[in-house]
Amino acid sequence: MTTDLLPALTAHVTATAHTSPRTCRCTTATLAVREDATVVRHAGTVAKAHAPGADPAELTLRLAVATRLPGVLLPPLAPAPAELRGRLVTQWPYGTPVDPGDPDTAPWEAAATLLARLHRTPVPTAVPPMRGPAKAAHAVALLRTAAPHHPATAPVLHAWAVLPPWARGEVPLPDTATALCHGDFHLGQLIRHPEHTGPWLLIDVDDLGTGAPAWDLARPAAWYACGLLAPDEWHRFLTAYRVSGGPAVPSDGDPWTALDVPARALTVQTAARAVTKAVAAGRSLDEVEQSLVDACARMGSVRPATPSG
Repeated sequence: MTTDLLPALTAHVTATAHTSPRTCRCTTATLAVREDATVVRHAGTVAKAHAPGADPAELTLRLAVATRLPGVLLPPLAPAPAELRGRLVTQWPYGTPVDPGDPDTAPWEAAATLLARLHRTPVPTAVPPMRGPAKAAHAVALLRTAAPHHPATAPVLHAWAVLPPWARGEVPLPDTATALCHGDFHLGQLIRHPEHTGPWLLIDVDDLGTGAPAWDLARPAAWYACGLLAPDEWHRFLTAYRVSGGPAVPSDGDPWTALDVPARALTVQTAARAVTKAVAAGRSLDEVEQSLVDACARMGSVRPATPSG
């Protein structure tokens, strides 16, 4: 991130939110500062600076999908990104996020219903591929560079190596298995809009595109398989997805014929990021991070199932 991006983005979102920003006394909040995104809120408007090198044509196509699916995805405030300090910037209305401190209220049924609706949407001919496998591959590449000798690296890399090439982003997914996908689903990708009282909507179109719909179920599936998501929550999520006609898994019976490979890939991605962050911070893995690495060690000894579809 360039050193002047955050103040420039703050000025940008303030100007977007008001016609007379100099007289405004609204609160401004920095919501995220990461390598791949900087997000600032002013009043009811949010501005997001996307990752360096983001493709403007692909991002514009993804924004168009969000505009056409207002009951599923949060629509942007402008149809195309602006450019600010060499970064693409989009504007969005603010909504209320999921409360991470109150897991009992996590909207698993709403999330599953939204994903099912997204997956059933006819795929726009111009939409690019979803970036899920590419992001997993990027996380593994960073692990190789940042922590080649860490004791957790070997089991993570071995679990990655036994995955099929499509799950590693090396070849395209077979056309028969594609749908419109979010590409990076987790509960942080949900907001209520309007604030507090509005319906839940999916946010963040950076990875939106055509791909394996099971990928969008893979993170909850992986956490459930690792013992990090309660069986009841997983059952609520999976049942709501099936009831809503989601195509990623069979309507009944064993869902893991479709979920096994994507869940393994998301486990590897999450474990790789955990190890990389721990090494950068000079600390040991915490209990959750170690459980992900342990899951990779188990996965490496059992070949993944062949995905259906």
